[in-house]
Amino acid sequence: MPSKRLSRSHLTATGAVLVATATAAVALTATAGASGTKEHAKDAIKGGKAKNVILLIGDGMGDSEITLARDYTVGAAGHLNMDKFPLTGAYTTYAVHADGTPDYVTDSAASGTGWATGVKTVNGRISKTPGKDKAVPTILELAQKGGYATGSVTTAELTDATPAVLASHATDRSCQGPADMAKCPTDTIAKGGPGSIAEQSVNHKVDVLLGGGKQRFDQKITEGRYKGLTVTQQARKLGYQVVTDNASLKAVKGGKPVLGLFAPGNVATEWTGRPAAVGGTAPQRCVTSNPSRPAGTPNLADQTTKAIQLLEAKQKRNHSKKGFFLQVEGASIDKQDHAADPCGQIGETAAFDRAVKTARAYAAKHPDTLVVTTADHGHSSQIVPLEAQPPGLTSTLVTDEGQQIKVNYSTNTPGQSQEHTGTEVRIAAQGPQAYRVLGVTDQTDLFTTIREALRVR
Repeated sequence: MPSKRLSRSHLTATGAVLVATATAAVALTATAGASGTKEHAKDAIKGGKAKNVILLIGDGMGDSEITLARDYTVGAAGHLNMDKFPLTGAYTTYAVHADGTPDYVTDSAASGTGWATGVKTVNGRISKTPGKDKAVPTILELAQKGGYATGSVTTAELTDATPAVLASHATDRSCQGPADMAKCPTDTIAKGGPGSIAEQSVNHKVDVLLGGGKQRFDQKITEGRYKGLTVTQQARKLGYQVVTDNASLKAVKGGKPVLGLFAPGNVATEWTGRPAAVGGTAPQRCVTSNPSRPAGTPNLADQTTKAIQLLEAKQKRNHSKKGFFLQVEGASIDKQDHAADPCGQIGETAAFDRAVKTARAYAAKHPDTLVVTTADHGHSSQIVPLEAQPPGLTSTLVTDEGQQIKVNYSTNTPGQSQEHTGTEVRIAAQGPQAYRVLGVTDQTDLFTTIREALRVR
């Protein structure tokens, strides 16, 4: 049987416990210098309705990944932007087997399904139930139904698991384009299904879709109304403006939905360096300008800024009193962790942190915005003593403080992709309903937090 969790109604009813916890959070964050002021923490304890929600997901960004990026970029005693939220908790990340029993290490599809739908599922599945493989409404779908503008920004392919959970339902995460449907026979249009993740994403008319994955959208549709067209052509038929670089992104105007495709696959990382190796590497500084990253590739913070502008413009044009729901993913923290590449990993964490800064700056001017930052699961990097000789892959870096730091990857045999871990991960928030992240919750509780903030059903 699935484990039981304390219901949110019970938590809210226990007012004394909540006030005590919140008071402790105020004291802790004020003392640590992480929140700025006690007033920020007090404001975040309030309930109420949010006009906007910005959810920021650092894929694979466990505490080790955050600490490594902090140590390298701002120093051991410094604070990243994601460290400055007034309220911080942790949430559990496990998936389930088809019978509902725990699967202790999740992938990004099952974890994303947890916060997108409030339902746990099996690894590899996109916003469908674990047993009968039935589609479950997502928070993005509920937000659309409630009149909110919606957006998704990622450094992965737009059809990758984390963005996919918001705007599609698939038996298997691999079913990204019309040519990729082998593991999703009942999801095909020929069988009465919704089609591939790419087709569903544009069919959903998400207002802003920005990321990589052009190769999926260039695939030809083989069934249904848009047969013979590529998914990009389908998107244009549905009214999308398609942009492919920073210049066209900056120039695009509101009024129609926007599809940004900035790379054939995943967007190239911002930093590079020597990956970890058996026996370690010589001490190295990371290269903070990746020569393999094409000129004109927009960074995550700039994409976040533009997405917010476009979402606001849509609502103003429609004279809507409703705001928006936006998810922003720093995807390659995870991907570089898999590759045991500490420089790539740190650079992507730093890029994600700048997107967090963008979101918090917006919320400072729009306090009716709930901002949440978290990860989907933990990952493999560990900071170990310089004298340690782990059996896996290690790399020694020279931080911005001029000190050496040693990073270890030992969750799989050298030469194999490093693995996720089953640890709980950080969740932090500010704005209406932010108090709900306090303590130890579960990934599925984030769905309820956002639903309650937006008042959607």
